Amino acid sequence: METEIINIVEIIKKNKQMREVKSFIDLMKSFYDEKSCREFLEDIKWRGEPICPHCNCQTKEHYKLKSNGEFKGLYKCKRCKKRFTVTIGTMFEGSHVSLKKWFYALYIFLAHKKGISSIQLSKDIDVTQKTAWFMLERIRHNLKDKLVVQFNDMTQVDETYVGGKNKGRVKNAQGRSLKVKTPVVGLLSNGMAYTAVVPNTGGKVLKTIINTLVKEGSTVITDGWKGYTGISKNYIHKVVEHSTGEYVKDGFHTNSIEGFWSHLKRGILGIYHKVSPKHLDKYCDEFAFRYNTRGLTDVERFTYFTMSAYKRLKYQSLISP
Repeated sequence: METEIINIVEIIKKNKQMREVKSFIDLMKSFYDEKSCREFLEDIKWRGEPICPHCNCQTKEHYKLKSNGEFKGLYKCKRCKKRFTVTIGTMFEGSHVSLKKWFYALYIFLAHKKGISSIQLSKDIDVTQKTAWFMLERIRHNLKDKLVVQFNDMTQVDETYVGGKNKGRVKNAQGRSLKVKTPVVGLLSNGMAYTAVVPNTGGKVLKTIINTLVKEGSTVITDGWKGYTGISKNYIHKVVEHSTGEYVKDGFHTNSIEGFWSHLKRGILGIYHKVSPKHLDKYCDEFAFRYNTRGLTDVERFTYFTMSAYKRLKYQSLISP
């Protein structure tokens, strides 16, 4: 993570468009048209010389194709004879929305602590709500696994439920429900969070996640939920019994991951209002990304995301069952 931050800072220092950007107003001044946005993408993606995405040619073997005497970012590879632009192989490929609007949407989405709704974004950048929703889903599609979390120290593990309310009380549930809400498991270590939407919070599911993500021998801190029974075989298991009013035991607690859950739920309830189980994992990734990059400035977070957004999401894939 520290190495990535250093690289981002260096990129910003070397890029003349980003050096003076301190706020959204500055961003609007720096990226005022398609040319300025395209040149920024070319700089952070190619670092000086175009690379053909078709044959991965990294030499100067390319032509600049002009339209009506003006160069608009279209290249032709001398080797494979195919045309390409800097957006091919990125989340912007195939989009009819201008790069300027994309950049504005990215900055707003990443800077707002609780996110932004598609309705509000559509008003801010002057697109339809459907287009804004698709743009937001494309962004979320590129948030998964942006920062790899190493769970090899003190790891807090907790599970929560996101969704509607139950009608009446559920016996012996300890705040858990299996009928209406969707279960989510979270891990947090060294200030970095990871989430996973799961079918249930049974022991098999919880132990599989912990065994996969947490280094054996690490200290794992949980509440008293029975699903965690048995993990002491591979880990130092510290249990904080919330059911008895205990929230800190010998200095161990799960307050950090519970604080993350609180922020996630306030964001979903206040901004998005309702999230379907199908797309919940993307919203969890959204809040985890902002949480894990909270040490970056808005400009650094924007740059980090833009330079690594290489996953394209097509509309039919998004709406398919």
